[in-house]
Amino acid sequence: MKKEISITDIDGIQIGQVSDTAALTGCTVILCKDGAVGGVDQRGGAPGTRETDLLHPMHLVEKVQAILLAGGSAFGLDAASGVMRYLEEQKCGVETGYARVPIVPSAILYDLGMGSSTIRPNAEMGYQACCNASRTAPQNGNFGAGTGASVGKFLGMGQAMKSGIGSAAMEISSGIVVGAIIAVNAFGDVYDPASNTILAGTRSLKKGPIKIGEAGYFADTQESMRSMVGKTVLSIAAKQNTVIGAVITNADLNKEETNKIAQMGQDGLARVIRPAHTMLDGDTLFALATGRKKCDVNTVGAFAAEMVAQAILNAVKSADPAGNLPSYLSIHS
Repeated sequence: MKKEISITDIDGIQIGQVSDTAALTGCTVILCKDGAVGGVDQRGGAPGTRETDLLHPMHLVEKVQAILLAGGSAFGLDAASGVMRYLEEQKCGVETGYARVPIVPSAILYDLGMGSSTIRPNAEMGYQACCNASRTAPQNGNFGAGTGASVGKFLGMGQAMKSGIGSAAMEISSGIVVGAIIAVNAFGDVYDPASNTILAGTRSLKKGPIKIGEAGYFADTQESMRSMVGKTVLSIAAKQNTVIGAVITNADLNKEETNKIAQMGQDGLARVIRPAHTMLDGDTLFALATGRKKCDVNTVGAFAAEMVAQAILNAVKSADPAGNLPSYLSIHS
């Protein structure tokens, strides 16, 4: 029987999460204290990020010490300060001669409409997430950055569904591991690629006892957008979206190759979320390569896309209802 692999089985990687279940927000930190080559691919039209420019080729810094994923919209970027404080205490970061500076690229999602709009991830929450970090497989669903995540917001938050955070990993061959951890807060619907059916997304405004699986339960965002041709979707859609996450591998990749696997990982997002990368999303995907095993970048990227797709499905299928929104679990119970 093939051993089940967790993303934290990758040497040098620890993951910690903090959730405020009352305010419906939280953050997730991916620690790589010894450093990992970092990359990023940002495709949505409404991103909220920190320290992403330095990840691109032709910039000095090669390695990062952590990636932060957080709720709270732009306010949530404050949590990265707590991660930096923790790493400085651990003497991790770039030695500059006067101080050791931890490199913590970060991305946020908008969850202010789910619980309390005045309670957001802050430096203390970021620090606590680091204290919680371990090699234990991260929990899927309403945890960390996925605590207040939702999907399917074409008709506004009232017709959306609860989502969360999910992870997935696999051993490609000979000890090469590729994984992904994704907080799913998409404008679009999440599809099962095997059956081409919607798992979670915009619910129909139709009245009556429509059960899951019956025609009309989901509005089908992409098809519904046909009726908006010539009009602006902004007039009805919730502006509270973004899918954020990271692809992680133990492959030995340089900076250009690590950026490439972040780019290829976005293919997995587009396979299961429709539409993806809209002007209403801030879709941002980081990549980390710990450099333990030799592997072709094309192979790593191909499986990165598969793991991103699987992590998104795991996030949706594990989410519990919250914030007056149903979830995949609640409509299938």
